Amino acid sequence: MGYENRTTVTEFILAGLTESSDFKCTLFVLFFIIYTLTLVQNSALIALISWNAQLCTPMYIFLRQLSFIDICYSSSVTIKMLMDFVSDKTSISVTGCGLQMLSYAGFGGSECLLLAAMSYDRYVAICHPLTYLQIINKRTLIILFVVSYLGGFINGFVQTGFSFFHLDFCENQQLIHHFYCDVIALIEISCGDTSLNQTMLFSLVGFIELSSLFLILVSYMYIISAVLQIRSFTGRRKAFSTCASHLTVVTLFYGTIIFMYLRPSSTYSPNQDKVIAVFYTVIIPFLNPLIYSLRNREVKDSVRKIGFCIIQTFGSVALL
Repeated sequence: MGYENRTTVTEFILAGLTESSDFKCTLFVLFFIIYTLTLVQNSALIALISWNAQLCTPMYIFLRQLSFIDICYSSSVTIKMLMDFVSDKTSISVTGCGLQMLSYAGFGGSECLLLAAMSYDRYVAICHPLTYLQIINKRTLIILFVVSYLGGFINGFVQTGFSFFHLDFCENQQLIHHFYCDVIALIEISCGDTSLNQTMLFSLVGFIELSSLFLILVSYMYIISAVLQIRSFTGRRKAFSTCASHLTVVTLFYGTIIFMYLRPSSTYSPNQDKVIAVFYTVIIPFLNPLIYSLRNREVKDSVRKIGFCIIQTFGSVALL
């Protein structure tokens, strides 16, 4: 019976964000603009950090990786969502569903771990400034990046594997009450026993989320303690300002993920989950480069210099 159930379903139907045709057009325009800006902002930040020698420091190298993850993370969900807004058929193959789950779970887990690594970077910069470049060297950066991506994609492979090799899907239950292949939505439409999947989801996501959050909190405990010992108000403000953007991103990202995946299953609501999912898959990747750019003097100065050079170049060409 279980084997038959697994083989009869070849595709799923995504319920999407809305059934209203008029509202779909509005949402398509809105999310297309947001997604385009997400690509432009994060790509520009990657290019800016890569081309400006003054920004080739560990803190900005971390930021470049965060921008890359945000592009991949958002794209794994948003592209399919935009296609469904303008298509009468909102189906997705079982293979496509698995790849989408692997992609968003992998990059989502990687972002959690990378944010924890970034908090460690800030801890070393503020608490051990004299040995900062010796501790956060090229080898350390590579190790932190490998751990972030490896941990994230172990999460992705486990979630995907347990969803498509352990859950039973019946032919008459193909409708996923979501706009992408979310693991919780798949568990909800499964025909068989889902207790093991729920346990694995709670344990795995909980471990990645809570262990990363624990490392962040411990890092900031040491940071706050060190900053409070600085006698100069200007010095304390400057030290805190280097962490403000990271804290804002952490609060937004971890808050929504924890609320989404670590609350009791009895409180799950498809419509509520869709709103939360839009926030952390579409809105946060759009906001992250803005948060870091608007609060970072070096980035703003680099943007001004590039803008001034572009204006000069165009001015010289016009004069010729």
